[in-house]
Amino acid sequence: MNNKTRFAIMMFLQYAIWGAWTTALGAHLEKIGFSGTEIAGIYGCMWLACILAPFIGGQLADRLMQSQQFLGIAHLLGAFLLYQTAIQTEFAPMWWYMMAHCLVYAPTLVLTNSICFRHLENADEEFGKIRVWGAIGWIAIGWIVTFIRSNWQTENLTDMSDLLLIGAGVSALMGAYSFTLPKTEPVKNTQDPFAFLKAFGMLKDRNFLIFMLVAFVVTTEMQFYYIPTGPFLLDMGATEAWLTATKTVAQISEVLVLTFLLHVAIKKIGIRWTMFIGIMAWPLRYLLFMIPSLPVIVAALSLHGFGYAFFMVTGNIYTNKKATDDMRASAQALFIFATWGMGNYLGTLFTGYMWDTFKTPAGETIWWQFFLVPASLCIIMGLIFFLFFRDDPEVTEEDLKSV
Repeated sequence: MNNKTRFAIMMFLQYAIWGAWTTALGAHLEKIGFSGTEIAGIYGCMWLACILAPFIGGQLADRLMQSQQFLGIAHLLGAFLLYQTAIQTEFAPMWWYMMAHCLVYAPTLVLTNSICFRHLENADEEFGKIRVWGAIGWIAIGWIVTFIRSNWQTENLTDMSDLLLIGAGVSALMGAYSFTLPKTEPVKNTQDPFAFLKAFGMLKDRNFLIFMLVAFVVTTEMQFYYIPTGPFLLDMGATEAWLTATKTVAQISEVLVLTFLLHVAIKKIGIRWTMFIGIMAWPLRYLLFMIPSLPVIVAALSLHGFGYAFFMVTGNIYTNKKATDDMRASAQALFIFATWGMGNYLGTLFTGYMWDTFKTPAGETIWWQFFLVPASLCIIMGLIFFLFFRDDPEVTEEDLKSV
């Protein structure tokens, strides 16, 4: 088996672990009595861990042991912690076990990328084709969960979460598989976990400052999709067994947009218009969520692909174009910290608070009012971007190779 195939399997399993539970865990947590704030707290563990990951992954895994060994140990330990999380029904112990799992899982997101770049002969061109297997793993596990639930009704378990148990099983499989990956020695010159601080000088550029502001706010509003969509779909008439499969519409759209549309859009209309369309895809989705029709809502899930690819992925390309060669890694670290780190974490807290705010005394969520919040904020960010962001750097084929 060649390295490309081995790394594709690695990415498939890596993201199947996360995808197993994150798409529909909110429905289980609400069913066992968790408040919106508590559900958001569980989801926030992953983003808090992503903020801390550079200190764990970069300073421990890259320096003290071979990367594939760290992956194996982390995922085997993660399987145990996910199992412990699965059998909890109270918020406090579940939060601690989930936080522990996320602290060992988050560094592996970076390490799987690092292993690919260390061993691929032409990593800049080949990595994108391998990374897409992570999205395929996310999609596949959603359908596997639906198959299990449809045949054995595991969603009816009340004393444990079937989603977390399935995630634990995949994590154990990934742990064992990791030890078969190519030997990847630790490196001494690891990335500075505070690298993002070096890029703050780039915020003196008005266009880059507006871009980062919009990216931060829009990312916070993405949590209104990730966290409560499971319970929302149930209220709109979806069946619990089909929740995970239904939500793969978003990831399928993401793969299709990345594969067939993103390159064309950037070449034809440029970075500025591509990112603007990406920003506006999110409020359009939330506005469609306000229509009480399950087919319309499921169709609206496909807008995730446009939002993610057209704004977040194009945002990575834009950040690379703005940064000088010696500042590129720091600029990307700043973008990741502001979005995947602080943006997502603060977004989970905000989402949980708003979820509880728009609940009736009977515990029912007034969904149209709830989704009006992220729709309004994203529209405001879109208008700010449209009116004040004037940068549109030319993108070459070389810039698009890694996408």
